[in-house]
Amino acid sequence: MCLVCSRFKGQYVWRPKSSSAPDRALQYVVGQKIHGFTIREVSPVPDLSLTAVKLSHDVTGAQFLHTARDDSNNLFRHLSTEAVNQSDSKLSTLAKTKELSKDVRDKIVDLHNVGMSYKTISKQLASDYTMYPFSTQNAKDFQNLLSVYLDAVFFPCLREQDFWQEGWRLENEHPTDPSSSLMFKGVVFNEMKGAFLDNERVYAQHLQNKLLPDHTYSVVSGGEPLAIPDLTWKQLKCFHATHYHPSNARFFTYGDMPLEQHLKQIHEDALCKFQKTEINTAVPAQNRWDKPREARVNCSPNTMAPDPAKQNTLCASYLLCDITDTFEAFTLSFLSSLMISGPNSPFYKTLIEPKFGTDFSSVVGYDGSTREASFSIGLQGIAEEDMENIKQIISQTINDIIEAGFEEERIEALLHKIEIQMKHQSTNFGLALASYIASCWNHDGDPVQLLKITDNVYRFRQCLHDSPRYLQDKVQHYFKDNTHRLTLSMSPDEQYLEKRKKAEHEKLQQKVQALTDVDCKAIYEKGRSIFFNFCFPGGVPIQYCEQPTNGMVYFRAMCNLNTLSEDLKIYVPLFCNVITKFHLFHQNSSDLLRMGCGKLDYRQQSQQMELKTGGMSFTPQVVPDTADLDMYEQGILLTSSCLERNLPDMFHLWSDIFNHPHFDDEERLKVLVMSSAQELSNGISYSGHIYAMTRAGRSLTPTADLYETFTGMDQVRFMKRIAEMPDLTSVLRKLPRIKRHLLNPDNMRCVVNATPQKMTDAAVELERFACGISSNKKERKSVRAVIVEKPLDPQAPAQSVASRYLVSEAYFKPCQMKTYFEFPFSVNFVSECVRTVPMTHEDYASLCVLGRLMTAKFLHGEIREKGGAYGGGARMGRDGLFAFYSYRDPNCSQTLEVFRSCVWWAQDGRFTQQDVDEAKLSIFSTVDAPVAPSDKGLELFLNGITDEMKQAHRERLFAVTHKSLIDVANRYLGIGQRTCGSAVLGPENESIKKDPSWIVK
Repeated sequence: MCLVCSRFKGQYVWRPKSSSAPDRALQYVVGQKIHGFTIREVSPVPDLSLTAVKLSHDVTGAQFLHTARDDSNNLFRHLSTEAVNQSDSKLSTLAKTKELSKDVRDKIVDLHNVGMSYKTISKQLASDYTMYPFSTQNAKDFQNLLSVYLDAVFFPCLREQDFWQEGWRLENEHPTDPSSSLMFKGVVFNEMKGAFLDNERVYAQHLQNKLLPDHTYSVVSGGEPLAIPDLTWKQLKCFHATHYHPSNARFFTYGDMPLEQHLKQIHEDALCKFQKTEINTAVPAQNRWDKPREARVNCSPNTMAPDPAKQNTLCASYLLCDITDTFEAFTLSFLSSLMISGPNSPFYKTLIEPKFGTDFSSVVGYDGSTREASFSIGLQGIAEEDMENIKQIISQTINDIIEAGFEEERIEALLHKIEIQMKHQSTNFGLALASYIASCWNHDGDPVQLLKITDNVYRFRQCLHDSPRYLQDKVQHYFKDNTHRLTLSMSPDEQYLEKRKKAEHEKLQQKVQALTDVDCKAIYEKGRSIFFNFCFPGGVPIQYCEQPTNGMVYFRAMCNLNTLSEDLKIYVPLFCNVITKFHLFHQNSSDLLRMGCGKLDYRQQSQQMELKTGGMSFTPQVVPDTADLDMYEQGILLTSSCLERNLPDMFHLWSDIFNHPHFDDEERLKVLVMSSAQELSNGISYSGHIYAMTRAGRSLTPTADLYETFTGMDQVRFMKRIAEMPDLTSVLRKLPRIKRHLLNPDNMRCVVNATPQKMTDAAVELERFACGISSNKKERKSVRAVIVEKPLDPQAPAQSVASRYLVSEAYFKPCQMKTYFEFPFSVNFVSECVRTVPMTHEDYASLCVLGRLMTAKFLHGEIREKGGAYGGGARMGRDGLFAFYSYRDPNCSQTLEVFRSCVWWAQDGRFTQQDVDEAKLSIFSTVDAPVAPSDKGLELFLNGITDEMKQAHRERLFAVTHKSLIDVANRYLGIGQRTCGSAVLGPENESIKKDPSWIVK
């Protein structure tokens, strides 16, 4: 991508340079041999603007798929099947608890630290495979990463010490005291204990295990915590030798780099050193049941549930077709969306709207991640006495679908959505492609056929044409007549966590009682040896950005809430969640008449959004000033996209939302509130470290304070209270008040990304929209915040627009605050935040590097390697807060001490210049990450960050030295110099409760 300095209405725009990777790939010939591989298929995929090349390795039989596309963000992915026999559950655990040997992991960490200029490195787990992808824009980086990955996957040392560290071990509670009691430790052991606190995950796991009980899916692929201590190091090595052999490998590459170089390196660095072996990792078909089954499981009570008396979950799950039948899988996935997606769907009407529960069950809809797909439908947050009724409703809804079918307009809306998804480009398109084909290819399906989405759409339309009851017949076959159906219910058990704790204790005693004195001494010595050093027109300002958006138009608007009274701000996230889901009513219905009606109820509105846009959303925003920690912008971000042909309709819908929302349906609000409260409640055990960091920072800056109001525990607890209210009339009355302040053109600025050919049309429609909402203008006044109005700078309009609505809280004073939230968890989420400097301050770059350095060289070792937490680190935020955090951490007070020790470590300068250089280069990989056409110019629009500001930040990063890191550690993080906040989400902690410095929630 290159920057072309052209102008449109005073704004700089970006245009791409051309390339022809798909055309080059079309030159390959079937049967051609290249570096030990033979080409089996060359197929253009115009839907996705790529050419697919399938190959196989001549010696090992390894499969290879290359997707040549004009994208500089090239991706590599290796996939190995990890299916195991259902009789040996610990082998399934091995498949997911296996980590790379320490020497190879260190190489990957080193590469991560030294930048790799543009890269993404990750690991993705499924029930029957593990996928290791990376992406980069730099050819040399690609080769370096590929070299390390090939070594890591095919030639790991897999040392016993690594197995102790990453998997599980027995260790003294106090490693320096041989008389202290023994306990289970290990990164994966603790991580999986934390995972089993997530009721949604527990339910999903049981559902898969019980629906597919005959083979690999019957066991916990991520590792049942109490099965992990049955694993041995030798089993791990044997499992790797079998399942990670190249004969069991599937390689995937994507992008515009030459295929020949990839093949040469993979062959020479790895595959030429192996011979073909016969490995049977295929997952057999599930034996089909002759009659439906039912099962019941338990979970831990949810203390943040909207209604404590409604914590049951129930759903029916149906086993469908083999996912390698790509057209049948497409049809069933499409059918699933028709049945459950949006307020117009049958199951939404029969299950959600009557408010039997808070939301659909955590597993819902089509699932194609296993060899045979499944469909699940049910509810969570339901009362025990409603469970039988829900079974009847599910059955009756299926009967009604078979009888009535689906509206043609809903089918067209969903096909339109598929077209949107095909055309939308993102920076991680290659990764999305790899993930999309993974399961089908893993089970020997044809990944190229899967990519030819238009072929499936054409065939699907033909089937509908040939048989008007085509979809209804599918429902009859796969749902009404399907005897392989599992109805699974889950209920809270007050003793659930205690039972798991007791089971772990019994397992531990079983292990300990079998130990000799020699074993205990060896365990003590082993524990002492585990020490490692490790590592964001009508008076309305508009920004236009010409981009190669592939026939899409992207629209955003920022509406500030400076005139909103303080008592209404807590309601802003709720307003954002419901504004697009209420009725629209016109006094003058001429616009709606062109779409066929004078009033849109929420179902019709949802239908129009699906037919005409790629989605319309409202999101609360708190944007810190780049130069002053006590100033920020507060507002909501409006986001939507559409195909170019639907541009007028998209802005008509926005006009309707601004001018004609109808807040009169309390029953509808109850449905939306319960769903929102349930979603927030479910997220705590998964994102507890984010909640901890948000709470820890709330007393340090006004930005963080408001962010806690919008997204933190304050918002979770507020939504729980709203969900418990029997009468929502008072809440309903607040929504129009919020609308008058937020959906006001005086408070709004906009940005549009579109192709050069369509930009004039987009400008006309946007200006018409801006003029059409001018009736919403109201007298502006501020209740508490001081509004800082800055005049537009004609030399830098975008930057000045972004800073035009900054506010300063007149009454905010930074202070120390420590908050503890007690949850029925067995692990903690811990954070400590320190107020430092804004982005443009000269010390900001040093603090960014320091956070990366602390993570890689100190906190990773202390919190993960020694402490047994699943993750932890430090980072410098654009909001000026330096945050320490840990994730799924068995410790609390010890971790807070580690945070302080980390500061002393930095103050003492106990790191090398090479450590500094690696951390600096790692930071550059995020500073210069690729930007999708849809997002070009967005940072300037939202945050007011110009290219000059980014360049100044780069220069300061270059200038960071060993001394400057010690200086900022002393100046901002040292005890006595800092203003900090702390937060813990975790199990009962008497020491914190007795400490008066902590606020207990």
